[in-house]
Amino acid sequence: MEYNFRAIEKKWQQQWKESHAYKVSNDSPKPKCYVLDMFPYPSGAGLHVGHPLGYIATDIYSRYKRLKGFNVLHPMGYDAFGLPAEQYALETGQHPAVTTAQNIKAFREQLDNIGFCYDWDREVNTSDPSYYKWTQWIFLQLFESWYNRLNAKAEPISTLTAIFEQEGNSRHACPGDRQRTFTAAEWKSYTEKEQREVLMQYRLAFLDYAEVNWCAALGTVLANDEVINGVSERGGFPVVKKKMRQWFLRITEYADRLLTGLETVNFSDAMKEMQRNWIGKSQGAEVTFSLKGSSHTIEVYTTRPDTIFGVDFVVIAPEHELIQQITSAEQKADIDKYLEYVQSRSERERMADVKQITGCFTGAYAINPLNGREIPVWTAEYVLAGYGTGAVMAVPCGDQRDFSFARHFNIPITNIIGDAFNGEEANPTKDAKLQNSGFLDGMDMKPAMEAVINKLEEMKIGKRQINFKMRDAGFSRQRYWGEPFPIVFKDGVAYPLDEKDLPLELPHVDQYKPGEEGEGPLANITDWVNVAPNVKRETNTMPGYAGSSWYFLRYMDPHNSTTFADRKATDYWNQVDVYVGGTEHAVGHLLYSRMWTKALYDLGHIGFDEPFKSLINQGMIGGSSRLVYRIRGTQQFVSHGLKDQYETDPLHVDVNIVDGLELDLEAFKKWKADYADATFILEDGKYICGVLLEKMSKRLFNTVNPNDLVNKFGADTFRMYEMFLGPVEQSKPWDTKGIEGVHRFLKKLWRLFADENKGLIVTNDAPTPEELKILHKTINKIDGDTSSFSYNTAVSQFMICVNELATLKCSKRAILEPVLILLTPYAPHFAEELWHLLGNTTSILDAAYPVYDESYTKESTFNYPIAVNGKTRTEMGLPLDADNSTLEKEVLASEVVQKWLDGKQPKKVIIVKGRMINVVI
Repeated sequence: MEYNFRAIEKKWQQQWKESHAYKVSNDSPKPKCYVLDMFPYPSGAGLHVGHPLGYIATDIYSRYKRLKGFNVLHPMGYDAFGLPAEQYALETGQHPAVTTAQNIKAFREQLDNIGFCYDWDREVNTSDPSYYKWTQWIFLQLFESWYNRLNAKAEPISTLTAIFEQEGNSRHACPGDRQRTFTAAEWKSYTEKEQREVLMQYRLAFLDYAEVNWCAALGTVLANDEVINGVSERGGFPVVKKKMRQWFLRITEYADRLLTGLETVNFSDAMKEMQRNWIGKSQGAEVTFSLKGSSHTIEVYTTRPDTIFGVDFVVIAPEHELIQQITSAEQKADIDKYLEYVQSRSERERMADVKQITGCFTGAYAINPLNGREIPVWTAEYVLAGYGTGAVMAVPCGDQRDFSFARHFNIPITNIIGDAFNGEEANPTKDAKLQNSGFLDGMDMKPAMEAVINKLEEMKIGKRQINFKMRDAGFSRQRYWGEPFPIVFKDGVAYPLDEKDLPLELPHVDQYKPGEEGEGPLANITDWVNVAPNVKRETNTMPGYAGSSWYFLRYMDPHNSTTFADRKATDYWNQVDVYVGGTEHAVGHLLYSRMWTKALYDLGHIGFDEPFKSLINQGMIGGSSRLVYRIRGTQQFVSHGLKDQYETDPLHVDVNIVDGLELDLEAFKKWKADYADATFILEDGKYICGVLLEKMSKRLFNTVNPNDLVNKFGADTFRMYEMFLGPVEQSKPWDTKGIEGVHRFLKKLWRLFADENKGLIVTNDAPTPEELKILHKTINKIDGDTSSFSYNTAVSQFMICVNELATLKCSKRAILEPVLILLTPYAPHFAEELWHLLGNTTSILDAAYPVYDESYTKESTFNYPIAVNGKTRTEMGLPLDADNSTLEKEVLASEVVQKWLDGKQPKKVIIVKGRMINVVI
């Protein structure tokens, strides 16, 4: 009876499917455990061996928790809307709906082939109208809500209008326009259009105008990462900034709660720090600088009010609304030229390029409010309009970027920190005594911060302020493949669709060209856009993260047509217990998902305000590329060890035609037509390839399809090998060669159960203490490692266990059955087959997890090193509970000790219990 893994795996996958083995109920007396993968984007490339790493990890954990008696929700679906699908459809000349369906089918086949325990009845697809109906519904909840800062929660917009009717907005500052104030009487005097414009500046989902990257040649808006040095990544066409109407989510209102919520979740310290840095909370002051000869003022936010006497210039963002109004006639041409330059730069380029110093003097002068000093006003690309007030007070002696700017443009530098400033570089210290600082002279900098803020508030020219680096989230895409907004514009004013009219389905189009003014392709479908006279639909679509911000909730109740998820279901499953995914989603997806959860909680739709209790970031499996070396100007290829004797060009070759490092020469000739007539210079009769560790990518020919490995070695071998590569959280290179060792391990374990000729050889004999010790050591180790996601060490322990049992020729049911249950999460097909061969009639998926008994592993003897006059001469296994006189008697009776005593009597015997014994002559 041999290990026929292909037949075994197909058999059990089919039986599990037919018996609905992985179907999960929302009504169970068992404790719940919700295990979730960051769901995949179904690309045309399919899965390579790096993708299933996290999926295998969660599958093992889910099966383990099921064996431990939990009701486990482990679902899977597809993040199917977004730009990549649209681009893939454009490249292949197909509709995104067609290519997405094809890609999902291919992904599903690959996932099923690996034997995952997904409840496929709960599958979601974000591009399915039955799913995005509820994405649109949640958007409307955000649109119809505002954030009450006094209560620190979202509330229906109707509560805000009631407040305005009674008292205006005196207690509720306008987040969209901090200068806007009005009384109840003024509110009542506003027209409906004016009132809705005010409410828009409070809504959690709101409209505003924002600059986008417009490429006229491509006729589309581009994302920041599609723009490189002012031109489009595709085609190299000029890109300029253009203001367009965009939807945003007011995530900044949740900034404080997003920070404090991190204290309640089990994320890694590194992940929490990434989120904290992105949110970027800072405390400081907002200061009003008047302008010489002008009624305008500039509001500046600073975290270092103590340095206000060291301000040598003010810098405003190129997008600042005042720039055209304060620029002098003499500087206008220079400013216009500079603004044109900045328009070609993405924010990412502006912030990342610290070495390049650019800026332009506006011709205006600001007045320092505490000493009346006139200071020049510049504009520079390193200041962004979206952070703080879009203006900074520059203190060159204390800030390196300000220092470099001042040096570059020959702006005099004021020293307010004495000897702490050497004139060659800025010193951002907070510990110096202030000089040249008016009433602050001689004061330490830290208390000076409070003194300046008090002074500014006393003079009514500034105030204490908390700011966040995080900005409101852009929620519009000028693309086709996304959720349509459930919004219509009546005479230019936004109104929500009635909930009964959801979903607003995405209309079919054959062309994806943008509208005339850069709007999304939907703008070209006039019959769809024009609902009625003066009533138009929104032509933007939602971004890819819309559907992924709440998908974990839909899994709880995926077929509900009356709500996004029944409250009973969300109360039962509650937070995701373990969430696994890559660090690339550390900021965007996680923050948006956390914000949506908090908003739904505030509005009473769910009972928890953090979506994920625990987060594990899987590492990446890197590609191990193979290189061949073509002799320049020829079609002759030289083996790696001989390449330095020739002028060669290294070329990537498909890793699937390389066995370890040895190239399959005939397969190489057939791989590409160019290589049909290739010749080779070999070493020792073989062509040895070079190795390069880099990202796994089709472009580098270093991807390996998991189907190929499953077909060759089996799903169970593949699963265990991926875990054996190293800790789940760490990145590691892929090496197909090593998978054979794991396959041999499974075959060795199989042989403990069955012989090729005799068949099943398992006996009902009673186990020996040594066999029980091996078993219970394994139970203890595997249980601990599996619960903590230490799968690589668990696989190692399985190998140790099998080697030890094989040495003892142990084929006893009492030992092997528990080992099978331990192995089930890792190699489920293998375990299920042998479980039934042993005569069990129920599935091993529902077996009881073995319980560790310490009494079997407790050591009763200790292998003492025995020394004579301090030099170890032998070792003896002696009872741990023996008293000293017994130990001494046993040691002195030893032949080795008697030899060294040579007939003499020992002076004394020194015994250190559980450590060593020394005989002194």
